[in-house]
Amino acid sequence: MKRGPIVVGAGLGVLALAVYAGISVINGKGIGPLLPPQEQCQASAGGNTVVVDLEQAESAAIIVGVAVRRGLPAKAATIALATAYQESNLRNLNHGDRDSLGLFQQRPSQGWGTIAQVRDPHYSSWKFYDALVKVKNYQTLAVTVAADKVQRSAFPNAYADHEADARVLASALTGNSKAALFCTVNTSSIQAEAMGTNGLTPRAETVRQDLLKTFGKLPMGGYEPGGTTTGHMEGSAHYDGRAIDIFVKPISTANTLKGWALAQYLVARADYLKIQTVIFSDRIWTAGSKSDNGWRTYTAPDRPGNKDTLRHLDHVHVDVLEN
Repeated sequence: MKRGPIVVGAGLGVLALAVYAGISVINGKGIGPLLPPQEQCQASAGGNTVVVDLEQAESAAIIVGVAVRRGLPAKAATIALATAYQESNLRNLNHGDRDSLGLFQQRPSQGWGTIAQVRDPHYSSWKFYDALVKVKNYQTLAVTVAADKVQRSAFPNAYADHEADARVLASALTGNSKAALFCTVNTSSIQAEAMGTNGLTPRAETVRQDLLKTFGKLPMGGYEPGGTTTGHMEGSAHYDGRAIDIFVKPISTANTLKGWALAQYLVARADYLKIQTVIFSDRIWTAGSKSDNGWRTYTAPDRPGNKDTLRHLDHVHVDVLEN
């Protein structure tokens, strides 16, 4: 039987327009909007990639952030993460074996702290490291051996199952692997906020407090009582009280390392803290439609000023959602 010509251009055109408009197409029929990208975080280091959900990323960020604050090596963070993976799957559990609770399943009856304390990720991480640093030569021990010397687990070899993933997350969140961790965070409309007395909106102030709780005292700026009116590019979130700069001066290998630890910590907690943008060292991450693209190249504005500052080599910029 003679067949007519096969026409594909029109169908592809309809499909392209439908996809552009955000409509799913099956057999040429629109069936509704495309689903937003799955919210999750991924980190890559040493040729390995780890994917975690947002809750796990938020927990991992605190665990590693406390290690950075204490000046501990990445090996300590790896041991802590492998432990939390095994004990709670990086979730702040309100239950466990007997009275075990929290990220590390620490037991109040065994002297780890009160119920409220062991369920505080900052406290429980700090207590874990308190115990870890007392383990002789922990840096040279196998990860699972060091972890078990802290935990005294009934399954002492189980921590090894999570070592590879823990190393990747630790490398990124300590800053040793740069621009290595990013999160896909879908944004939705939220209530606009007025600037507070210190020059920050409540959401931005929450970010400031969160950073202080995890990392301790940090040099910050980009805001002031009554609001900032100069020194930034037109339309900057600084003028709305939605932005903070965390300084890592002078530029050095150690300060750049800390800058990447701070930047990737903020991305890991972006959904929880309602963060819109993080910029550091010629790279930018933004929540919403571009978040699954990860860290993109940041082009500094073409205006007078210190080039290192314009490129964000000496500070981490973070701003929060407007509405």
